[in-house]
Amino acid sequence: MLDFIKKNIFIIIIFTITLFVGFLTFLTFIDKSFLELTQQNLQYLLITNIVLLVLLFGFIFFEIKKSIRNDIDKDGLSSNKKYITYFSLFTLIPSVLISIFSLFLFSFALEKYFDKKVTTVVNNSYELAKSYVEEVRNKIESDIILIAFDTNKSKNFLVNNNKEFVRFLKTQRLIRDVDEIHVIDENKKLITSTLDNLVNYVPPVDQALKMVLTDDRPLKIINAFENKSGAIMRLQNFDNKFLYVVKFLDKNISNYLTESQEAINFYYTVEEKSTGIKISFAIIYLIIVTLLLFLSITIAIRFSSRFFRSINNLMLASTAIGDGNLNSKVPEIKTDKDLEMLNKNFNSMIDKLKDTQEKLIINERHEAWGNLARKLAHEIKNPLTPIQLTIDRIKNKFADQIPQNDQENFKDNLKIINNQIKQIEKLVNQFSDFARMPKPILRENDLVNIFKDNIKLLNELDKSINIDFMFNNEKIILNCDNEQLSRVFFNLIKNSIESIHQRAEKESDFNKNISIDLNDYDDHIKVTMIDSGIGFGIFAANIKDILNPYFTTKKNGTGLGLSIVNKIINDHNGKIDFIPIDNGAKIEIRFNK
Repeated sequence: MLDFIKKNIFIIIIFTITLFVGFLTFLTFIDKSFLELTQQNLQYLLITNIVLLVLLFGFIFFEIKKSIRNDIDKDGLSSNKKYITYFSLFTLIPSVLISIFSLFLFSFALEKYFDKKVTTVVNNSYELAKSYVEEVRNKIESDIILIAFDTNKSKNFLVNNNKEFVRFLKTQRLIRDVDEIHVIDENKKLITSTLDNLVNYVPPVDQALKMVLTDDRPLKIINAFENKSGAIMRLQNFDNKFLYVVKFLDKNISNYLTESQEAINFYYTVEEKSTGIKISFAIIYLIIVTLLLFLSITIAIRFSSRFFRSINNLMLASTAIGDGNLNSKVPEIKTDKDLEMLNKNFNSMIDKLKDTQEKLIINERHEAWGNLARKLAHEIKNPLTPIQLTIDRIKNKFADQIPQNDQENFKDNLKIINNQIKQIEKLVNQFSDFARMPKPILRENDLVNIFKDNIKLLNELDKSINIDFMFNNEKIILNCDNEQLSRVFFNLIKNSIESIHQRAEKESDFNKNISIDLNDYDDHIKVTMIDSGIGFGIFAANIKDILNPYFTTKKNGTGLGLSIVNKIINDHNGKIDFIPIDNGAKIEIRFNK
């Protein structure tokens, strides 16, 4: 997720800005924005929206093109491109159809919203509320006339009886359904009131009282800010006394009226700017749909690329294998679990195929060299016997005839010939051993004991070299030929000892050490041998040649020892690797169970 955000940070920023400007344009059209609803502001906003949309489309097109180039073109699979095209079309076509349908639906709904019937209802609702308020405010005018009439008629009863005057006014308040009734003088001084707490008395404005002084008709006073309506009228039967009546309008009704007025204003503002609102809605919808399309196409490209890249890698690897290149591997990239398992199994199959091929090549090579060794041994051994007999006959026949001073030289020459014959016989015997390598007789044997026996024997022959033997189980059982594996381990340890002696001829200050690790695992047994000898030297670069028959680095070597070792290990379903290291050599042997 973070990687996706980093790669598309510019698109996300432009999308956020474009969406913000789109909403700002919409709010400005309905006069709910912090920007003033003017023609100039709307023009600026629409131009900004167009520029941001062009930038957004440009970045999205560039990113999709880059994704196609990086994730699809380099794989070179036509199937990949085809499925990406299908997926994009199946995403694009429904989105476009839904967009068109949504825009038509929004336009239709907006038009229905401004239908003549709806407009009539809106206007009538406001007029109804306004008429009700006017009726309440006008009613106070008739109420004060009636209250004044009753008060004038009851003058004789009320004029000198303040308590009865107050009770009379309170009765009138209940009958006429008003909130306050006051009797005041020409200076607005309170004479009598229905208020229990006279502190709450609020006198009428001076202008109203002056108007009543010049005109005996009742005067209506409206205080919309305090939701209060009042009326003031002269009491004809009282000297310079005035009746002042107050009626409070219900706050809810007043709020409803204000809200109705605001709603009507908003309604007509939206109606007037309906075209602009449609454009704003289309812009916002286009922005969101574009982003969703970009996300869906990007996901499709990434998914398809991951899927088809694995298939493409398998195709390339299988083609290379078909051409005989068994070193080819399928890159184990992160993809679907099933495809990852397929890649691992394919690579495992290639490894097994390569091992099988190497074993076949080794067996064919050994068989060819074995046939050659058998013929050489036969051809060389046949004349050796008559040569040896001839040498013995010459010695017996001519020993007495050689002058005394040449006797010693004669015997030395015959000795040299005999030594050479013995060396040839030894070589012939090795040829015969190599040619007649028997098939292993497999039985369960303990490798720990095999190693211990060979180490004990070699320690007796040369005690100057330390041999460390470590193993992870007391018994490590392998189905093998005891005699052949004993020969393998003996030859390898003996080679390490000889390598250490060769190094000792050149330098003396080093640890003469051989370490052997024998480890038993679930599916295989691993042997690791490390010595501090001369190593592989100049043959480190072509280390595999060391296993070829008749290849040797020793002065008097035949080059058959490691070939025999390799053949025995291969016959035991194993593999040997020679690894060059600093100041020594390392050998790893793996036996599959």
